[in-house]
Amino acid sequence: MMPRISDIRARLSLVIKNKTEQGHVTSSLDDRLSSLPASYDALWAFAEELSALPMRTDFPYVEPSTYEEVLKELDPERPRGQFRAIGGTDAKERVRTAFLGSVCGCILGKPLEVNPSMAELEPAFSAIGEWPIAQYVSEKLNLRGNHSFHPSSTETCRERLAYAAADDDINYTLLGMLILEKHGVQFSHDHMRTFWLNNIPPYWAWGPERNFVVAAAARTMLSDPALPVEEFYANISDVLNPGEELCGAMIRADAYGYACPGNPELAVELAHRDASLTHRKNGIYGSMFAAAAIAVAPVAKNPLEIFELALRFIPRRSRFFKIVSDSLSEVQKASDYWDGYRRIHGKYAEYSHCRVFQESGTLINTLRFADDIGDGICKQVMQGNDTDSYGATVGSILGLYFGPEKLKERWLSPFNDRIHTSLAEFHETSLSAVAERMSCLPELLGKSSQV
Repeated sequence: MMPRISDIRARLSLVIKNKTEQGHVTSSLDDRLSSLPASYDALWAFAEELSALPMRTDFPYVEPSTYEEVLKELDPERPRGQFRAIGGTDAKERVRTAFLGSVCGCILGKPLEVNPSMAELEPAFSAIGEWPIAQYVSEKLNLRGNHSFHPSSTETCRERLAYAAADDDINYTLLGMLILEKHGVQFSHDHMRTFWLNNIPPYWAWGPERNFVVAAAARTMLSDPALPVEEFYANISDVLNPGEELCGAMIRADAYGYACPGNPELAVELAHRDASLTHRKNGIYGSMFAAAAIAVAPVAKNPLEIFELALRFIPRRSRFFKIVSDSLSEVQKASDYWDGYRRIHGKYAEYSHCRVFQESGTLINTLRFADDIGDGICKQVMQGNDTDSYGATVGSILGLYFGPEKLKERWLSPFNDRIHTSLAEFHETSLSAVAERMSCLPELLGKSSQV
């Protein structure tokens, strides 16, 4: 079945909006879109035109996507290689804790994955006597009338917790682990395609990831595909892809950071390779930032140094660098966590659910003021927006920064050492066993890089 003409028009309208934000010349394009005939050929030709729009001469940012061009835009004095040592046993324990912290943060935020703001969360939790948040979400919470939970609340609210429920954030971390286990640092886009098509049901992917899975699956049904394989996959990401700067690639970065403790340079290279399958520009930079932050967390001298170092691996003339650098400055000036949130949200509220800008700033705010891993995932979720994705990311960073002594058993015990996924070829159900596999990534990748 072909997509409806109205749906294609809606997606093209979003692409025009994205291209405007990215500094392309888009004047009169909305009017042209409205006047196009109800023809698939006409709409596709227009989509291809959008993928090659010229840039405005007055656009102040430089935002490449290819790895070679990205490298030219990074801080030339950024750390190279293993810039601070971390022992093998210490690294294993911290990576294990990071994965467990990520799962806890994801499940904490999952019932609230409906793009709330702190202004909505505070009165709802206060009404049941649970603000600030300090435990998994209760099904008693009434967020917007009739509870307004995410559909997963039937297995992620604390009264119903019996295992770590399946989630796309966790799925992607596991896929990263599987790819590194099988292919090491040499993994390619082709390897990723195979893993994705074998594992991800279309309804368990969103945005560019769903575009990719659906289009790639459709291609396998063609006896004589019209386009060569590389051109076909480039079209998926470059044409009619309105989510190319959303957080889908950022939530795929965790395993690359786990595998490279103390080596952000390699973590960023791997994250870029993964992210560039589906995302472009700032969507890639979000993944690089998360991977770098996770990689440096176990060797950073303090929480803010994590992000100071991570920003050195981001193109310095990008919107991401500008906004996140400013957020770091605001958090440095903040008197407390609440002040830090108000400073970031007051400037960047327009970047809400799945946008990488504001939420990267809230990660900085969380790390500066978190007392331990549980406190940190609560602080992250209280800032709203994409609560499960950034609850997961901050759990990874906190776990590597604090280590196992700062993750209380009360956050893990509700899972009964069980984890569910929606990956077709992943059958391990013991949460501790998966965490142990994650903890082996640094040693495994060290051997892989020597091959």
